[in-house]
Amino acid sequence: MHGTPPPPPVALDRANPDAPKGGEMKTAAIGTFDTLNPFSLKGKSAQGLNLAFDRLMARSWDDPFTLYPLIARRVEVSVNRDAVTFYLDPKARFHDGSPITADDVLFSLKTLRAQGRANMRRIYGLVNKEEKIDDLTVHLSFGPGYDQETALILAMMPVLSRKFWEGRDFNAGILTTPLTNGPYRIAQVDPGRRVVYERVPDYWAADNPAARGHFNFDRIIYDYYRDDSVAFQAFKAGDLNFRRETDPAKWESAYDFPSAKDGRVVRESLAHGRPERLRALIFNTRRPPFDDPRVREALSLLPDFEWMNRTLFHGKVKRISSYYPNSELSARGPPSPAERIVLDPWRGKIPEGVFDSAWAPPEETPARKRDSVRRADALLRAAGWAVEKGIRAKNGKPLSFQILVSTAEDEKIALSFVQSLKRVGIQASLRAPDSATFLDRLRDYDYDMVLYDWMSSLSPGTEQALYWGCAAAKEKSRMNYAGICDPAVDSLIASITESPTRSDLVARVRALDRVLTYGYYIIPLFHTGSDFVAYQNTLHHPEETPLYGLSPEVWWADPPAKKDRHQEKPPP
Repeated sequence: MHGTPPPPPVALDRANPDAPKGGEMKTAAIGTFDTLNPFSLKGKSAQGLNLAFDRLMARSWDDPFTLYPLIARRVEVSVNRDAVTFYLDPKARFHDGSPITADDVLFSLKTLRAQGRANMRRIYGLVNKEEKIDDLTVHLSFGPGYDQETALILAMMPVLSRKFWEGRDFNAGILTTPLTNGPYRIAQVDPGRRVVYERVPDYWAADNPAARGHFNFDRIIYDYYRDDSVAFQAFKAGDLNFRRETDPAKWESAYDFPSAKDGRVVRESLAHGRPERLRALIFNTRRPPFDDPRVREALSLLPDFEWMNRTLFHGKVKRISSYYPNSELSARGPPSPAERIVLDPWRGKIPEGVFDSAWAPPEETPARKRDSVRRADALLRAAGWAVEKGIRAKNGKPLSFQILVSTAEDEKIALSFVQSLKRVGIQASLRAPDSATFLDRLRDYDYDMVLYDWMSSLSPGTEQALYWGCAAAKEKSRMNYAGICDPAVDSLIASITESPTRSDLVARVRALDRVLTYGYYIIPLFHTGSDFVAYQNTLHHPEETPLYGLSPEVWWADPPAKKDRHQEKPPP
């Protein structure tokens, strides 16, 4: 993205180029699935489909944003980045042995631009001219709205088989195995219950640095469970051999079963440097009373985070204080000179706190909690919400709303918040629909408040407009769950995509972070700063973890002939 890329290493992502092939990784997925197309707008796609679809170029998970050759063996980008030419590797093949050609690339572009996910339609729509130079060469020119990142995002485009997809309804759910081109093929599908991926032994890119030391398991299996509690029991019973733990409370207290005690199951906390998920209680500012920032700020002062951390998470989590938690992108202290360059033009139009120290949650002391409640009451009264007979009301109408949640764990957090709200006369209720209904309501922005999350990379760019941009607030399925619509935010997002250097990008993201946090669009929750992973001791990973953290693609299994080093112990 910025500067000169380093020369490609022998293997990316700190992978072990000598890792043995064989064995299987078996892990859990929660809920269900109804399609094998991960790029369509409709349906819920199966887990792991990224293993079956190759892209023009491959990312390195040890770098903020550098791409390496894959289907495209060579790339030329114009001086001002308004055009890109892809030269395809003549060895690139689909799983039926047919070559990947310029026709497939152009078909993929047109299909995903018209019918793909929101971010694809937006970026691919910037291409105003596409040319087939020859069977292995494609030239793309960009129209108004392109930025420095456009060529790189297009280079990550998945390449679909024109032969397979042409004439099909792209957004209809599909459980017929599509023709793919990645290191794994879809070997078995039990709709809604299981999907099995099988390593392609003659994978065309096996010697590519992007694949060397990667994709070592012969089979990767996703078994579906109705909730995580059932999945955890399956892991304890040995039905699964790999688990990524997302619940700090469970990580702290539930791994006391025999195989975890005697070493047959290994537990590790792997530190990383990527932004953590921004989990939050999200205000829908399209609806009253959350269109009033005073109400939003007041409610953000009321949750008992200390109780949540102690009771629900065993004190093992940290409060989120940034839209880019756990990364160099988080705002800190007062704005730097580089941040002020983009912030100063908006003075008087954005909260004055932006120009002071970076936003931070209040301390969780008894005295500070009382101060927070008093501050919340003052803000609510200033917004017209007084207490009448124990009920917070305005013009005779009580302050009440519904919180949409998707899991039992999230329900516990929301219930704690509901109890805190009762103490100041606010009535809140919960709604926990099935997963399909939850996703439909999320895409339609059909909620008062929702507990959900966003994920940003170390190189934020055009996707930030989908998260926080005004246009995305007005279009469904665009991920602007809070309904943020602020000219300053739009301007800062645009400045990020135009950053000439990495240091400029970091400064501009930090400036955006300040404006977003002082807008009180969300009530930030918690993060851990590490990946919690548990696995049977026959699985292994490289000694060093890449910058982005846990990468199962570079793990491997003991060779089949090798015995479990705890096999001599009697079963529990």
